[in-house]
Amino acid sequence: MIRVLIADGHKMFRQGVARLIADVDDIVVAAEVQDDAGVLQALKSHRTDVGVFAQSLPERGGISLIKHAKALQPAFRALLISPRVQDPYLLPALHAGADGYITKEDAAEELLAAIRRLAAGGRYICPAVAERQTFDFVGSDAGQPDHMRLSSREFEVFRLLVAGKRGAEIAAELALSDKTVSSHKASVLRKLNLVGIAELVRYAIKHDLLPH
Repeated sequence: MIRVLIADGHKMFRQGVARLIADVDDIVVAAEVQDDAGVLQALKSHRTDVGVFAQSLPERGGISLIKHAKALQPAFRALLISPRVQDPYLLPALHAGADGYITKEDAAEELLAAIRRLAAGGRYICPAVAERQTFDFVGSDAGQPDHMRLSSREFEVFRLLVAGKRGAEIAAELALSDKTVSSHKASVLRKLNLVGIAELVRYAIKHDLLPH
């Protein structure tokens, strides 16, 4: 039996996923939570094979949370559900340890197959996302945008900076020192060829990277 954790900030979506799982015999819902704290508490209390994370989670939005989840249960597999096909969070999420990626639009058709693939030790990216990412890369004369060169940790710092978090807040949320956060901030600005937070926010708006 595959034990699944459902994590989403929207109750109706969590319930919809739970109903899909209820119709099959080989998958069961181990826990259903709405935020980061709920995810971590559930993983401390329940053995879980696959976590279904949505980017509507109100805090870390999945990327940093994946690392914390896998620290608690190393065999844990993470499936992210994105609201759209063309998603700039895809590569950072995969670098952070996500094992699968599907869209909410295709969740009803893709979800069960993705859960089974991950539980068996494989990885899963829905065809629509894989196709879009491939053609964006091949069709772009300039290649991938600069933020794709950020490490997963740098991307986390970038996301929190454009969300208005200060260095000390970021350090506390990511369990880093102030000096490390400052180093990551400098690296982000250097890689994006930007000066200051205002330019960072404009870049985030241009590339649809502001937190939703």
